[in-house]
Amino acid sequence: MSSVWSRIVVTAGLCLGAMAIMAQNAVINPKINSPYSRYGLGNLVGQYYASSSGMAGMSAAFHDPFHLNIVNPASLTQLQSAAFEVGLYTQYTGLKAEEAQEGVWSGNLQYLALGFPLINPINETLDRRKSPVRLGMAFALQPYSVVGYNIEAPVEKPGIGLATNYLKGTGGTYNLTWSNAVSYKGLSAGATFGYLFGQLTNSRRVEFDSLADAYVTEFLDDISLRGFFWRFGLQYTYEFKKLNAEGEREPSGRRLIIGAYGSSTNDFNTKSSHFAERYSYTYGVQDTILDGSIVEQKGTLPSSIAVGITYEHRNKFKLGMEFEAQNWSEYVNEAKPEATLSDTWRGLIAAEIIPNYISYNNYFERVRYRFGAFYGTDSRSFGGEQLHNYGVTAGFGFPLILPRQRISFINLAIEAGQFGLPDTLRENYVKMTLGFTLNDNTWFFKRKFN
Repeated sequence: MSSVWSRIVVTAGLCLGAMAIMAQNAVINPKINSPYSRYGLGNLVGQYYASSSGMAGMSAAFHDPFHLNIVNPASLTQLQSAAFEVGLYTQYTGLKAEEAQEGVWSGNLQYLALGFPLINPINETLDRRKSPVRLGMAFALQPYSVVGYNIEAPVEKPGIGLATNYLKGTGGTYNLTWSNAVSYKGLSAGATFGYLFGQLTNSRRVEFDSLADAYVTEFLDDISLRGFFWRFGLQYTYEFKKLNAEGEREPSGRRLIIGAYGSSTNDFNTKSSHFAERYSYTYGVQDTILDGSIVEQKGTLPSSIAVGITYEHRNKFKLGMEFEAQNWSEYVNEAKPEATLSDTWRGLIAAEIIPNYISYNNYFERVRYRFGAFYGTDSRSFGGEQLHNYGVTAGFGFPLILPRQRISFINLAIEAGQFGLPDTLRENYVKMTLGFTLNDNTWFFKRKFN
């Protein structure tokens, strides 16, 4: 073979080797770019649905006859029909740090859920007898946390010069839940039992820019999580009453709802693998430094508690407030040891208005208009300062009349807020959630023939 052809073959081989190495390191493709999701389990996803999203996620003292509230399972006793809920979201995030800024679009399926009352209200109406006991049940699948980041961090190494850390991460965790609730008169209690699962992938690649033909070093960590958890909730509804024409006291349509939910710490198991290698783009040489076997370890999710109160004029308006605290200082993940996380809190105020729910000639008077505002802290810190998250929300509940006069809804919620630290790296975002609620009041209906 001539020397020319030899050079061509060698050059082609080196190029193909470099392309293979680059392809191998491009496997991680984050769907979002949120640098703070590198820590802990990532960015936590609100467990509330589109109907609550327009009210800043109000859940502790929120219940509705047509919509699900899985966050506080005690609310399930107030369902008047089976509800199948599907939610989608899209989000635009503007990252800003000093002079640098970047815009990122993301979106995905938000939740799938099915809930239903175990005692059909139609049967009670036909029997002219209302039971003081009510039962509700629900199943749901939704994300719990999301990891996604793609960062270039240049650093000056003494005696070496400029080096660049390329940090990538992807993955997340999911919740599969089963909720049950029972109520007697005005007091409701519910419990959620769930299964947490998912996988987190983190990569760090170091390139020495100031050294010619220097080797590149990459570290890759894969962590899968599995574990069971539980959550307990309570709600008490006090009905204000008035005297009717016969001098008897009857519900006035106004009521006060007091609610709370929470959980203790919950354990989970992890399986992790760690891989490290060195390679050269120039020579196509690849050398494995560490190829660790799968290691089984444990972790702990934090305890939490939330309380809320809502004043409601049935079918006219709701006004509520809520406070939640999570003890993230209890969080442990042996597979990913890191700086201690901090306890968090979140407060909100929200409202819903229905101008005229029985209007027959103006559709927009039957629409549910929702508003909310929230402020809270995040478990992660940067430069010794704890991150913050605050924003405002707005939402609309568009009623639909399906065959047999069954009411369903299209719910739209918009959230605009800021996450991070104003003086360092912050994320300004706008998130839109679109939810579909399909209701059916014929479940567990007992047909009678005379």
